[in-house]
Amino acid sequence: MDSNLFAQLTALGSSLALLAGIALLWRRSLDSYVKAFKWQSLVLAAMFFMVGYFGQDPDLYAMAVFFFVLKVMIIPRYLRRLEKRVGAERESQPYINIPTSLIVSGLLVLLAYAVTRPLVAVSKLPTRGALPLAMGLIFVGLLVVVTRRKALTQVVGFLVVENGIALLAMLGTYGIPLIIELGVFLDVLMGFLAMQVFVYHIHGTFESMDVEQLNRLKH
Repeated sequence: MDSNLFAQLTALGSSLALLAGIALLWRRSLDSYVKAFKWQSLVLAAMFFMVGYFGQDPDLYAMAVFFFVLKVMIIPRYLRRLEKRVGAERESQPYINIPTSLIVSGLLVLLAYAVTRPLVAVSKLPTRGALPLAMGLIFVGLLVVVTRRKALTQVVGFLVVENGIALLAMLGTYGIPLIIELGVFLDVLMGFLAMQVFVYHIHGTFESMDVEQLNRLKH
């Protein structure tokens, strides 16, 4: 594969992943959140495979399969099962409304370009052009976490942040050692399970997924 074509494909894949993250900001239902996360994870799995092929790194093939199984198949299924158990609640009143969220996300992407500019300038990797997009995805995922009121949508935001970290590590190092990425995925899985317990406790106590209800514990 030609290096210029490869650089364009990594930029395209990173752009699609970022757009899937931004899509969360104008959606309201958990089902749409899960679909956006699922498609984003599918794009990242394909990018793992592509970088492994171009960089002749067989470990990334295994990571692509592991990423696909965990984040495209297992976690979305668990989220939907959790939604059925605790009941679906729309994100009708986020802390920041949808138009403002989209404007802030655009500003965060610009900030990501400013933050990664020195790294892009010194890097010689063909993936360097997509680094700002990966950093922007991390910022957008954090925006979802801090501006949404429902616990389950915050869980999806946390998973998007991890996707951004995985993408940034892959692009910035031109491949991730298998043992390191497996350790990261294990941390994500444990964090996801801990959040599932957290969601059950919120719903069991308040019969709602709104984290604002936790303020009652102060009184």
